[in-house]
Order: sequence, then C-alpha cells, then structure tokens
Amino acid sequence: MYEANATVIGTIVNNPMKRDLPNGEQVLSFRMASNSRRLDHSTGEWVDNGTLFLNVSCWRRLLSGVDASLRRGDPIIAHGQLRSHEYRSKDGVERRDLEMRANAVGPDLGRCTAQVTRWSEMRNTGDRFGADTQVPAGDGRGENVAAAAAAPPRTTHPEPADA
Repeated sequence: MYEANATVIGTIVNNPMKRDLPNGEQVLSFRMASNSRRLDHSTGEWVDNGTLFLNVSCWRRLLSGVDASLRRGDPIIAHGQLRSHEYRSKDGVERRDLEMRANAVGPDLGRCTAQVTRWSEMRNTGDRFGADTQVPAGDGRGENVAAAAAAPPRTTHPEPADA
C-alpha cells in the first residue's frame, strides 16, 4: 500500500458531518479549500493562483476533537494520508476527488486564536460534551496527563509580549 502523506493549510468549506458506519465505527468528514496566491511582480499585487479542494475524513479520537472544535469557515491545518477516489457521477461523467485520511487537524493559529482543552482536563473538570460522551483515556500521542493536571489555569487575557 502506498503512503502519500501531506500537510495542507486551508479553510473548512462545509460543516463537518458525522456518520455511523454499518460496522459500528463513526467517521467525521468535511471539505476544505486551500487557496494558492502569488505576487504578480508586474503589478505588485497578490493574485489568486487556483484552489485545491480536498475531502477530509477523521476517525476515532480525532473525530471527537474535530467535532467539538471546528466549523465551516475555520482556518485549519490538516495532515494525513492522501488518496484519490475515482467514481462516475449521476450524469455519467468520470470524476476523481482527492481525499485525506487525517492523522491531525487543528486551527491555523496564523489566522485565528484557539483555547486548548486537553482530554485529561475534561476528565478532571467534567465532560463538556455531555454525560453520554466517553472521554478517551490519557494514552494519546503527546499527552502528558501529569503535566496537564499540574499546569496553572489559563487566563482569558494573554500576558503582554514584553512581560
């Protein structure tokens, strides 16, 4: 099996949609657009240079985080395995879509701000998603449960850069 991993920076163009599959698993999917811009040296202005549309699917633990955090219009960075999906449309035209099975998705902090809530913090303070949601155990990549629990609470206003 080939593995073509890529990181794409763009914007979510539709609200993420969660689906239940026949085997009991869930998948959350959304479409994103990545716009290419270049500087036209003759005019000195930035011009659009095409758009890449990409279907993104999120599974397991990533599904819960994306579902609770991201919506249409949010600027994101997505990383995962790329695949092409070939099919025939209803009108009989052969089509090909580019899909990403995401390993990581997050807000593009160059274009927005975000407040991080770790899974371990949710276990310690109560589940913000509702009583029926199961919070994953603290065995995730990069998750340090002890450090997260000992970290001081975040303030709503960041400290000045020169402080």
